[in-house]
Amino acid sequence: MNLGGAPAQVAVFLRFEGIEVEGDTARGRRERFASALLNWPGELEPWGRTLGAALGLPFRSRRPVVVGGVELPLGRRTLVMGVLNVTPDSFYDGGRYADPAAALERAARMVEEGADIIDVGGESTRPNAEPVSAEEEMRRVVPVVSAIASRLKTPISIDTYKSEVAEAALDAGASIVNDISGLRFDAKMARVAAKYSALVVIMHIKGTPKTMQLSPEYGDVVREVREYLQQGCALAEAAGVPRDRIWIDPGIGFGKTTEHNLTLLRELRALRATGYPVLVGTSNKSVIGNVLGLPVTERKEGTAATVALSIANGAEIVRVHDVLAMRRVCDMTDAIVRGWERSEAR
Repeated sequence: MNLGGAPAQVAVFLRFEGIEVEGDTARGRRERFASALLNWPGELEPWGRTLGAALGLPFRSRRPVVVGGVELPLGRRTLVMGVLNVTPDSFYDGGRYADPAAALERAARMVEEGADIIDVGGESTRPNAEPVSAEEEMRRVVPVVSAIASRLKTPISIDTYKSEVAEAALDAGASIVNDISGLRFDAKMARVAAKYSALVVIMHIKGTPKTMQLSPEYGDVVREVREYLQQGCALAEAAGVPRDRIWIDPGIGFGKTTEHNLTLLRELRALRATGYPVLVGTSNKSVIGNVLGLPVTERKEGTAATVALSIANGAEIVRVHDVLAMRRVCDMTDAIVRGWERSEAR
């Protein structure tokens, strides 16, 4: 295929997609071209359209997305979602930021360290966690969301599967709904997200937080997760959420064994091929502890490895606790796999 005259960034992007580039020719499996053309960088759109027409494949450019009045450079660099748990029992930092003042201070620090989004959660979804009422969850998250929205310009995500909680948080200033159930636990969630023009994160889970790790089984974990996510995206779009305001998350640690999690991280490009931006949350999770034999407080290096390889395998957003360290990992990985320097990306 003739790529004569194409800018160097085209070759870099094709290599990122696993397509060999030599001189003015490109060779790679048709499936890889199909995935690349659904995730094409907006600034290189003419070249993507030309390739799509030549190959007879659909084309979609990846452009920055405006969330909460802020333009997020989706497709240009990896976005960092900082985790802010305002629960007494989260597996990593439970109870530390339950007070709204402490939560606001933590959010401001994460923004200084490079967070693009603050993800506020008011119910622990760790394995075997007990559910809390919508009233209690709102009591925890709404004052925090309101405080952050009044002081910071950074987009706020509400991590909930309850439509009542999502609506209260969106009223208070959130602009993203991060639903661990992929819109399955509450039939009203998709309509609430559409009503507020919220961006939606569709995550995969097998079971509920209470039951998900009791013995999860799959015939083909990648195929089944992908189908679940595509069905969730269809629910969102049917409710009126635009396709370009939907992200997907394989749900690392949510109803999966260690090997299931590792397989999904290896095969992320199968999810990227859907055309939806892929978010990955591995931060300090048990898959890292199981592989390395380390407690939750000693998993930073393992988290860094999963973040870097997730980006190399196509993730565009990562959800993390240690923002400063993982922002540096993202910037370094982006420089290698995307070919952009930090000065360009930030």
